[in-house]
Amino acid sequence: MTSNSASRNILLRISYDGTHFHGWQKQLHHGKEAFRTVQGEIERALALLHKHPVELAGSGRTDAGVHACGQAAHFFTDIARIKPENFVPALNSILPRDVRIMEAHQVSPLLHARFSAHARTYRYFIRCGTAAFAHELPYCWHIRREPDVELLNQMARVLSGELDCTTFSAAGDQSQSKSRYIYSAHFFHDERCLVFEISANAFLWRMVRSITGTLLHCEQVKQTRADFEQILKSKNRKAAGETAPPQGLFLWSIQYPESLLTPPDCSNC
Repeated sequence: MTSNSASRNILLRISYDGTHFHGWQKQLHHGKEAFRTVQGEIERALALLHKHPVELAGSGRTDAGVHACGQAAHFFTDIARIKPENFVPALNSILPRDVRIMEAHQVSPLLHARFSAHARTYRYFIRCGTAAFAHELPYCWHIRREPDVELLNQMARVLSGELDCTTFSAAGDQSQSKSRYIYSAHFFHDERCLVFEISANAFLWRMVRSITGTLLHCEQVKQTRADFEQILKSKNRKAAGETAPPQGLFLWSIQYPESLLTPPDCSNC
C-alpha cells in the first residue's frame, strides 16, 4: 500500500460479529471473493465512497467465527473534504449490521496497522454452569462446571516474557519463528462470564484458543503450574489440550506507538 502527497492515512477501530464471516482476511479465487470476509465488506464500502478500489490493511487475521471489539485497520484516502471522524457514519451507513466502524482517526503516513502494532490483546469468554442463555451461546464457550480460577491464574503466570510457543501453534502455521513476547495473561470474572485476557506483541495461528483450551484442561485434571510449564517447554502440540471453540474469542484491542497516532500536520484533522 502506498500513499501520495494528497492522501491521508486513516486508522479505523472496528467491531464485528464473526458468526457469519469466514474470518477477517479477504480470500480470492479466480479473481473473485471465495468467502464472505470482514475485510471484503469494508473494502466494498470504501470503494463506494471513493468511486475506486481502496486497499485496507488490518492489524492481523481472525479466524472464522471469531469476533472483534477493537480490530484495527488503515487505508489511504484521497477524499479531501471528509473529516476523519466522519468516516464512521459514512461507512456504517453502507456496511452490513454485523460490521461496525467505532472510530476513525488520521494518523502518521508511516503507521501500518499490522507492522506498527506493538501489542495485541484478546479476550476469551467462558460461561460456567449448568445452563447459559440462548443469546450468549454464539459469544462464549459454555462449560458445565465452575473452574478453580486461582489454579488457572497460577498456570497463566507462566505465560510471561519471550517464549517459544510451538506447543500452542496449529498445524499449517507458516510463521518462521514461533517465539512471541507475552506481556500478560490472566483470568477474571465479569458480570456473567469467566474471562481469559492475554496480551502479546503477536500471536500464532489459533494460539489463544489453544492456550485457553489447554489451561482449562490442565485445571480440570488438577495439574499444576509446573505441569503446564512442562507442556509449554515440550514444544509438542500433542501435549496440549483441545483448541477452544472460536465463538468465545474476541480481538479486544491493538496498541500503537503514540508517535504514530498523530499525523505530522494535524491542522486539517
